[in-house]
Amino acid sequence: MPDSLSEQLQSDMECEGLLECFHGLKPLDRECFSVLVESEEAMTIDAIADAVDRERSTAYRAVQRLLQTGFITKEQINYDQGGYYHVYSPTDPEKITDEMQRMLNDWYAKMGQLIQEFEEKYERSESGSATASS
Repeated sequence: MPDSLSEQLQSDMECEGLLECFHGLKPLDRECFSVLVESEEAMTIDAIADAVDRERSTAYRAVQRLLQTGFITKEQINYDQGGYYHVYSPTDPEKITDEMQRMLNDWYAKMGQLIQEFEEKYERSESGSATASS
C-alpha cells in the first residue's frame, strides 16, 4: 500500500483495502473475513483455519484481530452434556461502514486541526522574518 496520502489517492484501491487502511489488518485477516462472509453459517476456528489453509493458532490470531476491530462477532455454543465452543460470523456491514465513516470523520477533523496549526505556526514565522529583515 502506498505511504503518502497523494500516493494513496493516485493508486487503485479496492473496498477490501479499507480493512487494512483503517485498521492495519493483514492479508490473512482479510482472507479470514472473506471466508466468514462467504459462509452460510457461523464457523469455528478450526473451520476457518482449514478454509484459509493455515494452522489453528495462526487463524486464531487473525480472528482475534477481526474481533478487536468489530468486523466479526463471537458466539458461545453450549453442549448439552457440558462444555462449549465458539463460532464466529461477520458483523452487519452497515455497522462496519458506520464505524469506518466515524473514523474517517474523526481523521478529517484531526487533519483540519493540524493544517490550521501548520498555517498558524509558519504564518507567524514568515511575518516575524519579514519584520526582522525590514
